[in-house]
Amino acid sequence: MHRTTVARIFFTWVMLCLFFYGKAQPPRGPFVVSPQVLADKKVTFRYLAPSAREVKLAGGLFGASNVAMIKDSIGIWSVTVGPVRPDIYSYNFVVDGVSVMDPANEDFSPNERFKSSLFEVSGFTPLIHAVRDVPHGSVNYEYYSSVEGTTGTVVVYTPPGYDKDASKKYPVFYLISGTTDTEETFFKVGRTNFILDNLIAEGKAKPMIVVMPYGNMEARMAHQKGDPTPPDPVRDSPDGIVRMRRFSDDLTENVIPFVDKTYRTIANRDSRAIGGFSRGGGQTLRTSFWNIAKFSWICAYAANLPTSELDGTYSAITSNAEATNKQLKLLWVSVGNEDFMYNDVATFLNYLTAKKINYKSLITGGGHTWINVRTYLTETAQLLFK
Repeated sequence: MHRTTVARIFFTWVMLCLFFYGKAQPPRGPFVVSPQVLADKKVTFRYLAPSAREVKLAGGLFGASNVAMIKDSIGIWSVTVGPVRPDIYSYNFVVDGVSVMDPANEDFSPNERFKSSLFEVSGFTPLIHAVRDVPHGSVNYEYYSSVEGTTGTVVVYTPPGYDKDASKKYPVFYLISGTTDTEETFFKVGRTNFILDNLIAEGKAKPMIVVMPYGNMEARMAHQKGDPTPPDPVRDSPDGIVRMRRFSDDLTENVIPFVDKTYRTIANRDSRAIGGFSRGGGQTLRTSFWNIAKFSWICAYAANLPTSELDGTYSAITSNAEATNKQLKLLWVSVGNEDFMYNDVATFLNYLTAKKINYKSLITGGGHTWINVRTYLTETAQLLFK
């Protein structure tokens, strides 16, 4: 066949491929930048929805509770709010009554249910969770053999320099997220790795390994067996306690041995801490009180134990303050004064005081938020293993 003919056939084939490839692609709209943090700390949000009748911005913690957005000539809705106090915030759009994430933003809060988008307003001086020019640790995703033949997941932070000295061992902080959160939430929303990086660089925290497990055993087992996710139990109900016991057993019998085998840990109670937020705080208190010989450091963020449970299940701990105070290096309890858990936590603290059990506490402003949790984590990380 003549070279010219071959070239024409090849050219025709290429053009046909490009034509059909182009036909197969969905239509693309204009490029949208959202969110855009401005120099004056105001923030502009944008959402492309030419056919929508109404779009609102939802994000109450930075003063945007269903704020109406305005549509331009090409169908991009926008609004500017603020100035916004420097921190990390979640938000979403409400499009004709339906809550949606921001498709222009890759940062979101890991959650079993609705995954809200995240944005950060930088501080005038870098906040403790900001990415700073300091040595950084590593974050690893690990899988371990768990209950009933399932595979568990943990996110593990190792401090700066962990890979440089193969002989050095480290204490471990087990850190548990709350209801509907995942094992990624303390990492992606709590910014645990950057907080530890910065505190370690400043000499304020001991280098430590942080292990972040998934707290909802039932959901994970259901997903891996192809079953629907079971509903969350009522807090402190008998079913809730059974689930917490299952989590406690998995942590102590599967997670801790896996971590001690896989990482260079100091495998004793004085080098092992446990902490958690909300449901994770309840799991923290129960797991540590059920296994008092395994943990010397306990950090409960917006969590408590009921008085009846303290007097019953944990009477050996609560009735002998002298022995308990010798066993625990730290019992920390913190909560916001607008948190729905505030009254229960206050009752818990009053109980500990009456029983003469030593504790440290921090009462902040604000509610049941990750803004507060980052503060609690920052404060407690500076106390651990010292």
